[in-house]
Amino acid sequence: MNYRHIYHAGNFADVMKHAVLALAVSHLRVKPAAFRFIDTHAGIGRYDLSADEAQRTGEYRDGIGRLFGRPSPHPALAPYLDVVQALNPDGVLRVYPGSPLLVRHLLRGQDRMTLAELHPQDAQTLKDLFARDRAVSVHHTDGYQSLKAHLPPPEKRGLVLTDPPFESPDEFATMAAALARAHKRWPGGIYALWYPIKERPAVWRFHEALAGAGIPRILTAELTIHGEDTHLRLNGCGMAIVNPPWRLDEALTAVLPALHERLAVTGGGSRVDWLVPE
Repeated sequence: MNYRHIYHAGNFADVMKHAVLALAVSHLRVKPAAFRFIDTHAGIGRYDLSADEAQRTGEYRDGIGRLFGRPSPHPALAPYLDVVQALNPDGVLRVYPGSPLLVRHLLRGQDRMTLAELHPQDAQTLKDLFARDRAVSVHHTDGYQSLKAHLPPPEKRGLVLTDPPFESPDEFATMAAALARAHKRWPGGIYALWYPIKERPAVWRFHEALAGAGIPRILTAELTIHGEDTHLRLNGCGMAIVNPPWRLDEALTAVLPALHERLAVTGGGSRVDWLVPE
């Protein structure tokens, strides 16, 4: 409950996460039927990069700061970068969208969004942001527990994003168990699980738990901006995606190397693999 994302908003991990998220939502938009987006750890939705907290770390400068106002490293990033541009129409980077605000810009009239946030102050801020928006429901609750109430959604199509702060040492195990429960309730949904890359063995154990859960069609996508010679920093991040939209793997195979070229600091790379094949 101590984590405050404002210190990290717009950093390379946000860029990777939101680029993947925007691509997945764009694939959902291809079909006319309505879909629902569910965010289990929604945050405050909108981040002021001029705030003292963001300025203190300056992490956004090596993230979205390397893309904003410059030629896009890949055309498929347009859904993501267009939203950031729309929030900063004068060409000065001041506002960065959290996942809820990013996806809200991509929803159509028939689509809906359900947001869960446990931190009481952040939940209220999120409620204020979407106070008059009938397409959005905000709940002050534990995101993992909220899936029991909101799955399956009435729209029958949609995406669940799980992006916890990883304050708990057993977050990987908690996330894997929550996915297994959610998938039983809604096997046809798309699930996107963000994870940090510090210690590779922890990631291997997480992947093993996912692969052993009996869930088909799990894609993993990773971006690292440092070599993995130390676990004292965030070297990279990944997304595990259950039921990825058609050809999302091909899109990510093209997009992530372009992002790495723009964002890399001391090495690293990108990879897209099927953890559990189609």
